[in-house]
Amino acid sequence: MVKLKELLLYTQALMQAECFKDYCPNGLQVEGKSEVRKIVTGVTASMALLEAAKQASADLILVHHGYFWRNEDARIVGIKRNRLAFLLKNDLNLMAYHLPLDVHPELGNNVQLARKLNIVPMGFAGESNIVSYGTLTQPMKLKEFATQLELALQRTPLVIGDLEKIVSNIAWCTGAAQGYIDIAIELGVDVFISGEISEQTTHQSVESGVSYISAGHHVTERYGIQALGEHLADKFNISHEFIDINNSV
Repeated sequence: MVKLKELLLYTQALMQAECFKDYCPNGLQVEGKSEVRKIVTGVTASMALLEAAKQASADLILVHHGYFWRNEDARIVGIKRNRLAFLLKNDLNLMAYHLPLDVHPELGNNVQLARKLNIVPMGFAGESNIVSYGTLTQPMKLKEFATQLELALQRTPLVIGDLEKIVSNIAWCTGAAQGYIDIAIELGVDVFISGEISEQTTHQSVESGVSYISAGHHVTERYGIQALGEHLADKFNISHEFIDINNSV
């Protein structure tokens, strides 16, 4: 068991949350009970995750996508009302880390995805080091790398580019980061990986020669939150369970 305040202070420092200009508040978003025995982690604080966390006897729900996004409707109505009411009724804490979790050098979504895909990280680019870049352990055809990615993530990706092209240098950013393909083009990599794709991404990929892989927003961001939950469980000798609420995007 750990006091909520102790866990929060440690996690805020670990994630360096104050260093980011984010689209949402990072850290404790909804306060519940003052002591934590079990953390449940998940990608998004959907109602399905909240209900599963309650069934799992969680005291704290830790997610990548929480609430109170910039420019959203501030009224507590509809879906937002239902989620908040559920958390408060069940005395559940909700903590969320968005950009700090994407880029954390040990626990973050980007570094965890690299480990899943056998990419050797070499450096970072963009504001807050949001884009990672590195190399494959050995060059291979784009179609072979796409197959390797599909097996690792258990999700069929959308691939733009010449499947016979030999690729080695990779840039990536999890989630809805297709707009950062411009950074990948500047880096001169062979492939840029992100979670989603926009209409213009296809043209940017084709015209630049940088292949693009849309691997799935949810699936590319499953790993950082698990790593953070496991780290906190080890640090404070408490329980942790990752609950994957499937999302096809």
